[in-house]
Amino acid sequence: MKIQKEIVLPGSGQSFKLFQPSLKNYFYWHYHPEYELVYVEAINGIRHVGQHISGFMESDLVLIGPNVPHLNFDYGIETAYHQVVVQLKENFLGEAFKETPEFAAIYAMFQKAYLGLSFSGNTKTIVAEKLQQMQDLSHFDQVIRLLEVFQILATSTDITELNDQDTSIKLFFDDKIRMGAVYKYIHGNYNNKPDVNIVASSVHLSTAAFCRYFKKQTKMTFTDFVNQYRVTQAKTLLLKDVSVSEACYEVGFESLSYFNKLFKKLTGANPSVFKRSLGVK
Repeated sequence: MKIQKEIVLPGSGQSFKLFQPSLKNYFYWHYHPEYELVYVEAINGIRHVGQHISGFMESDLVLIGPNVPHLNFDYGIETAYHQVVVQLKENFLGEAFKETPEFAAIYAMFQKAYLGLSFSGNTKTIVAEKLQQMQDLSHFDQVIRLLEVFQILATSTDITELNDQDTSIKLFFDDKIRMGAVYKYIHGNYNNKPDVNIVASSVHLSTAAFCRYFKKQTKMTFTDFVNQYRVTQAKTLLLKDVSVSEACYEVGFESLSYFNKLFKKLTGANPSVFKRSLGVK
């Protein structure tokens, strides 16, 4: 479960890779020298790019720079979902982005992609449609469409930088924490009382050293990470018409008031409002 280097191989006659991966039952904490644009539609899921960890709802659109560690966006999704991924080398058009004035905005965006860039609003809607349409185009038309997508993204104001510093693989080579081991333990124990001492022991660190390193790598405490994971699981239960109180206790919270408060802090709405907003009574 160490971090893995993905080998990206474009199809014959293509300068980039366009595909629809399905890895929901596989923990894939990885990196690659290529840029990656990911669009995923799902009720909810986990977004882990570099040091940034959060949840997403309904859909997500993210541009990831070269060698930035990230988790597959469909990890742990238990409902139906759809995903489109584009991967391209840094020099997939040679020096065109750097030297062509018309591509100045795209070049500037690529220079910031090492932070991980998340897109929302109308930008996400438009780009999602174009990515879906790309599947049926010729290779030449796919390149043209991809340039349109990049221009839309590069000139968008619906953008959020996920990290505030370089999180490329050089920061993770001394990976004392096997993120796969952490996720696996939490997934198996989030509804009980996850014990940080057990996790620390599993990655051969003292508890104090584990807590310091975990926060350095994720900018979250272990407890915050567990609570966010619990809220992500609670969303799925709420959308299956489980009551708020049942969801609260099923994912491991012992206080309904604390669950409501934390849920609102992480999602922007309390559990009842969340259910109603998506048509669940």
